[in-house]
Amino acid sequence: MSSKHRIRIRNGASQLHSALRAFSCIAVSRRITKSLLGMTALLVWACLAAAQTGSLDQAWSLLAKGQRAEAIRRLHEIISANPRDAEARVLLGSVLMEGGNAPESLAQLSEAVRLRPDWAQAQNALGEAFKAFGDPEAARKAFEKAAECDPRFAQAQINLGLVLTEAGEFSLAVSHLSRAIQLLGQRPEAAYPHYLLAKIYSDEAQVNRAAAELQQAVSLQPDFAEAWSDLGSVRKTLLDDAGALAAFEKAVQLAPGDPVAQTRLGTELLGQEKAHEAVPHLEEAVRLGPENQSALYNLHRALILDGHAGEAEAVKQKLNDLLRRQDQADQNAVAGIQLNNQGAALEKAGNLQGALEKYRAALERYPEHAGIRLNFAIALLRLGQWEQGIAELREVVRRDPNNISAKKALREALAQAPR
Repeated sequence: MSSKHRIRIRNGASQLHSALRAFSCIAVSRRITKSLLGMTALLVWACLAAAQTGSLDQAWSLLAKGQRAEAIRRLHEIISANPRDAEARVLLGSVLMEGGNAPESLAQLSEAVRLRPDWAQAQNALGEAFKAFGDPEAARKAFEKAAECDPRFAQAQINLGLVLTEAGEFSLAVSHLSRAIQLLGQRPEAAYPHYLLAKIYSDEAQVNRAAAELQQAVSLQPDFAEAWSDLGSVRKTLLDDAGALAAFEKAVQLAPGDPVAQTRLGTELLGQEKAHEAVPHLEEAVRLGPENQSALYNLHRALILDGHAGEAEAVKQKLNDLLRRQDQADQNAVAGIQLNNQGAALEKAGNLQGALEKYRAALERYPEHAGIRLNFAIALLRLGQWEQGIAELREVVRRDPNNISAKKALREALAQAPR
């Protein structure tokens, strides 16, 4: 969560109201698989506001000043003095989640839930941590428990709707998102569940319903850039070119650093025969995302139509180079997966050395694939090559911090390795 969106922590009864109002300032990610990251501390702080003690006030004050390390240290002191302080554990776990400390964040939140299993806010915070650290099934269970503990807790309904949407269980997701909207009413916080409903309706080709939900989202939260951008796409599908252009322009005005918004606006201007106006937006999209194939293609077209043949040729060369790299990467990925599967078959047959060589060859072809590297690491460990095996496990975790299997394997390897 960027500093401009952080809650300004204050004492007194108005804190909860202020925290909830601050929710409307959160920038919602276009990729819904990441849309709740960074919200946790905000939501937990809002829920804890009414229950703060004098000791917790000190931690809140430190967080308000940006002194995270000091706040974490103070929360540890509070918990050491009173291990049954679930509120302190939830706040600490949420702050640690924001910092990417998965083991301790989950430990603190799990203990808070154990201490107060019927506290919806603790269950919800645990669910958000599970989701942030790549365990959607555990997150779903926690969100379900939170909604069960307090059916009127809107954020739990939203979070549950989100994970159900990502799982493709649209009917159930609609039910929970609609419930959240009912609870929130016309407050700005309701913009996000409207946005998620629009995603579902778009996937189901219910374009008019998607347009209505997005219109409601931007009405409730006029600075919701991603909703404006998606509204432009839906209006385009409905053949409302003028409305689409207006929405795309609004999205870029609100989020000029969003390559998707820039690409959509530039492409729409190009489609409306405004090549000269399209060029700067498409150039910005390429600057923000040099491997944005759509932006490169449309920039090439716009430059030709705008009379810049030399620049267009340079962009065409970039596009061709990109396509060649992507084609080679695709070939390497296919070959790497095939070699990995052959290694798995050899390992199953008891030929561990042969499997290791297949995994090694697969990794050379497809070094980005965490599963291949994990198989290679485990084969090394099974053959007694502890140092290299542990090094490969560390590399998996470095590349994929949310890989729970790799973290577990690394912990076990470190515990079992000869000293």
